[in-house]
Amino acid sequence: MPSMILSNVRPWGGPAVDLEIDGALLTALRPHEGPVSPASGQEVIDGGGLLALPGFINTHAHVDKSWWHRPWVSYGGERTTQGRIAHERLERDQHGIPSVLGARTVLQEFLRHGTTAARSHVDVDLGVGLEGIRMVREASAELDDAVELTLVAFPQDGVIRRPGVLELLDRAAAEGADYIGGLDPAGIDMDPVAQLDGLFRIAVDRGVGIDIHLHDGQNLGAFQYDLIIARTIEAGLQGRVNISHGFALGDTQGTRQRDLLDGLQEAGISWTTVTPRPSPLPWEDMLRRGIGIGFGTDGIRDLWNPYGDGDILRIALDFAKQHGVRTDEEMHDVVELATKRAASFVGRGLHDLLPGARADVVLLDAENVQDALTRVPRRELVLAGGRVTTRHGEVRL
Repeated sequence: MPSMILSNVRPWGGPAVDLEIDGALLTALRPHEGPVSPASGQEVIDGGGLLALPGFINTHAHVDKSWWHRPWVSYGGERTTQGRIAHERLERDQHGIPSVLGARTVLQEFLRHGTTAARSHVDVDLGVGLEGIRMVREASAELDDAVELTLVAFPQDGVIRRPGVLELLDRAAAEGADYIGGLDPAGIDMDPVAQLDGLFRIAVDRGVGIDIHLHDGQNLGAFQYDLIIARTIEAGLQGRVNISHGFALGDTQGTRQRDLLDGLQEAGISWTTVTPRPSPLPWEDMLRRGIGIGFGTDGIRDLWNPYGDGDILRIALDFAKQHGVRTDEEMHDVVELATKRAASFVGRGLHDLLPGARADVVLLDAENVQDALTRVPRRELVLAGGRVTTRHGEVRL
């Protein structure tokens, strides 16, 4: 007997069904045939005919950095990657970054907007050590892991230019981090060979993946794509490497861009965006090639950026606008990128409203998927692992 029935909902805008849930898993979908009478000990929730989507997946977050729900912090520092790194290092302690409270508050915002799984980068450097990872794990545990996290040990201050960081990344991997990160091997470390050699050595030795921030654009960024692609194939890490931001892919055109896409496809390298740049991507070609695309919020009200609210559906809308998405099919694809197509980014083989999937369900008052994307309505109900975490836009944890 299912422990819960979510009755009268429309998965992906289709006919109304009743979703049967047993514990954390969705076990069956049955046509809705009228009011459901609960059995003893069973919870029945009437979905009121609302649109149902799988939980949103945030593929690029920094939940350790935010000052959300704290006094306003004025933006400062130079408007370059290096300038923001230096400013953050100077200011973070006085703002209590990182902290368990800060991470938990961001995770609650994720739940408010229907995000039930996330890949989060967490700073690992000579100042904070591995404390940020400990705090993020504690924050997640306080919410009973309602948002399932995949963690990336992220060297925000560089790798080779900071002796000892490679050792910290190795420790993080040994202690359970799912991925290790990198940062502009050329632009920040100015030694791409050394950074990438170090990262791939740890990944192979520890059996973890790699997720590299690559802000460098134009030819410099494209050159680093080539290095990452070659090392991924040599190390046998196909399907275990991601490039975050990766602006150079949008900067290149013609044959050079096709060569990069060929390399990403061969190496099984995925790509994540927070859509801050005007350069459009060949995203439909990437989908045809099977290159994974993920949407992320990046930092949310942190020392890098005063904006953000944790809503992946809004990020999907920004992506759609940026890429001139108009047709129903394209809009549907974009929402799938924010949900079911992002499963591999958080280690899931299945993330959908289908039997066997984790019972992550979001209800929205929308006519169809396209209407939900264009209006970004409030999340009326959010189930995370079969538990009600949000009702009428308010978090209940």
